[in-house]
Amino acid sequence: MKRTKKTAKNLWLIVLSVSLGLNVLALAYVLKPELNKLALKSKEAVAKKETANLFDEINPQKGFEINVRYGDLGPKMIESGVIDLDKFKQTYEKSAQPLTKEQLEILTKGSNKKIKIDRDNSYFLLNFFWAAGLGNKTKILTEGEMTKYGDAGNFASTGGWSLSKTQPMDYYAKSDLIPMTSEQENLVEKIASNIYRPCCNNSTAFPDCNHGMALLAVLQLMAGNNATENQMFEAAKYYNAFWFPSNYYDLALYFKNKEGKKFSDVPAQIILGKDYSSASGWSTVKKWLADKGIIEQPPKQGGGCGV
Repeated sequence: MKRTKKTAKNLWLIVLSVSLGLNVLALAYVLKPELNKLALKSKEAVAKKETANLFDEINPQKGFEINVRYGDLGPKMIESGVIDLDKFKQTYEKSAQPLTKEQLEILTKGSNKKIKIDRDNSYFLLNFFWAAGLGNKTKILTEGEMTKYGDAGNFASTGGWSLSKTQPMDYYAKSDLIPMTSEQENLVEKIASNIYRPCCNNSTAFPDCNHGMALLAVLQLMAGNNATENQMFEAAKYYNAFWFPSNYYDLALYFKNKEGKKFSDVPAQIILGKDYSSASGWSTVKKWLADKGIIEQPPKQGGGCGV
């Protein structure tokens, strides 16, 4: 067969195409590890952003404010002795979180500012309200679950309080720190009985640890300032989330993946119930996430049940 110029040109194009293809394959082979690294970094960046966004839902950067002011609660607690100011200050200094000027004023002078929990003051408010819950006179402490298991001083929320002038039981339900009517106190008991925490299977009406005692005080303060039932439940939802960020990150992840709901859209009465916020309820949620292969680590962990 006579080779024409056109045939030669076509052969040349074929050879060039094959050569280019081989070069592209070789280049892809060489660059594959780098491309994989870039893809992995991109995937990690997306996951990190999603994690941060979900964490912002449970622990909002701007915090969560209730329509209640500190008033003279701080000075009352120091006067009663349930808070020893020097011990209190030393605790925060040892934890490398010294009290701010504003926090010292809340304790010693009182404050007309509305109470807002955020990432910076959640630890301060935990101990502040723990003392208030321990010292405030209420039938929840004198007639409720705390009295049914022997000495009430043997619980973490009582025997574990080391920041008072003398022994913690010297102050147990002894002071009128948070005035309430009988109706308001009944409302607190009703709501507290339906709020759980991930460190145990007890409700806030059985405040045997610091978190339960502190949240009880928050509810009492809100009730004494005429907050509604819904407002109190909603506040409890975010206070628990600030005090148990890891657990509530899991709960937010669960509702996002199982029901397509944002944390803010999950009714407080539902998420705070025994099915989700108790230790056993959270464990069930954690198992569901693990079974689905949905394992994420929140950017912050919560504290324990001590000062």
